[in-house]
Amino acid sequence: MAAFTSISTLEGDAQFDVYIARPEGRPKAAIVVIQEIFGVNEGIRRKCDDWAAKGYLAVAPDLFWREKPHVELDADVPEELQAAFGHMQKFNQDQGIRDIEATIKAARAELGDGGKVGLVGYCLGGRLAFMSACRTDGDAFVAYYGVGIDALLNEQHAIGKPVLLHIPTADGFVPAEVQRKMHEGLKDNRHVVLHDYEGLDHGFAAEMGARRNEEAAQLADGRTADFFAAHL
Repeated sequence: MAAFTSISTLEGDAQFDVYIARPEGRPKAAIVVIQEIFGVNEGIRRKCDDWAAKGYLAVAPDLFWREKPHVELDADVPEELQAAFGHMQKFNQDQGIRDIEATIKAARAELGDGGKVGLVGYCLGGRLAFMSACRTDGDAFVAYYGVGIDALLNEQHAIGKPVLLHIPTADGFVPAEVQRKMHEGLKDNRHVVLHDYEGLDHGFAAEMGARRNEEAAQLADGRTADFFAAHL
């Protein structure tokens, strides 16, 4: 069972939509799926549906809602890619983290006492997943090809829960020197594990479209599933 529904902001002064996919029976935990710059599109909804099929409550918040609710764009269409960059530039990431926190809170409320919440994000969502590891009380965090994580390394002392980073080595948005900074800067953090994917580009684990690399996507997604099974 999957549908959009509304939840309250942390302040309780507004509501925004989240896509929720529920499993058959009682969920074993919840997973917040954090969108790319393309919104909560079909690919992100499919990821939620897949987590629900694995027994999790899956929730994807519509993070661009303050500017434009229900953005749904296709990375393979040049005009839509440009539109996505436009939305990203207008997006307030600090506010986005508060909306993610509100989503964690809503997921925990549905799970009941002791329910754990993992977060997984892609692209912009990968950066936000790392920020969430530093700033929210989620229980486990996964970032696929997060952009600009090197600029967030000064926040890593706040990480107290497990974090998994998937890094394609030929990422057009994350140059080799940035990847080096990530590896160097995080190598002593016992909470963080990094996996490199040789020769692969940004978006290799997209659920659909030209960017997907089937073999690598399955490898990364398998690691993510094992990670959540261990920590949630």
